[in-house]
Amino acid sequence: MTISPKERSLNRKILKRLKAYPHSLAEILLEDPEVRAMQEYANTVSIKRLGFNDHGPVHMRVVLMNAITMMELLRDAGIPTSLETEETGDFNDSLSAVMLASFLHDLGMSIGRQDHELHSTYLAYPIIDRLLKEVYPDDLQKRVALRSLAIEGIVGHMAHHTIHSLEAGVILVADGCDMERGRARIPMFLNTSPKVGDIHKYSANSIEKVTIEAGKELPVRIQVDMSTEVGFFQVEEVLLTKIAKSTMKPYIELFAGVIGGELKRYL
Repeated sequence: MTISPKERSLNRKILKRLKAYPHSLAEILLEDPEVRAMQEYANTVSIKRLGFNDHGPVHMRVVLMNAITMMELLRDAGIPTSLETEETGDFNDSLSAVMLASFLHDLGMSIGRQDHELHSTYLAYPIIDRLLKEVYPDDLQKRVALRSLAIEGIVGHMAHHTIHSLEAGVILVADGCDMERGRARIPMFLNTSPKVGDIHKYSANSIEKVTIEAGKELPVRIQVDMSTEVGFFQVEEVLLTKIAKSTMKPYIELFAGVIGGELKRYL
């Protein structure tokens, strides 16, 4: 299968950020042929059959990068993960579960949009099980905990199901932050006739940049820069909705605005 320059660039950035168990897991995850094939087909169904935006290899890599950034910011601010609080694992274990959820959360789009987060769980389960056995071959208890945590992150990423772990909350926000215009470029090119739901496509196309960095008052600052005001729809109806349902909400500052104009603070 052909890997695009964008994917190769993201792969390098991801691997550069990681150490220990998460690095070993990422090396396997990024090169796994079954995962790659499933992501490609999920994107085919999403874009060509359903007319939605990117739900494939690039999107899942962007979400993974977002999640890594958020996890590191929370760690640097002294916020313990749920695994750490429960004394079930350390930060790297939590990061490994978050990586699995990030990279596999949209596999269910290969079946359809409705309930795709539920379809993603049973499609991802055997892959998660297989990969964790490679990274944690001698620790059944750790594999069970990380597998459950990853599944929670996957099933909760649409904000339709209540989540409780901080790790799953990171997935919600990391997914919501992939809204830059490149994600909507292909479906806009392929589908020119108007239809219900186009506001999502056009609002996403106005998002120029999403920045995730350390906040001044809270651990994580998210800033959304847009070319036109239609982008506020994407922020308010998609990202803000996900943050509201996320266990990560108490740690987020959210700003958005048209480039050159005044930023609006939401959180």
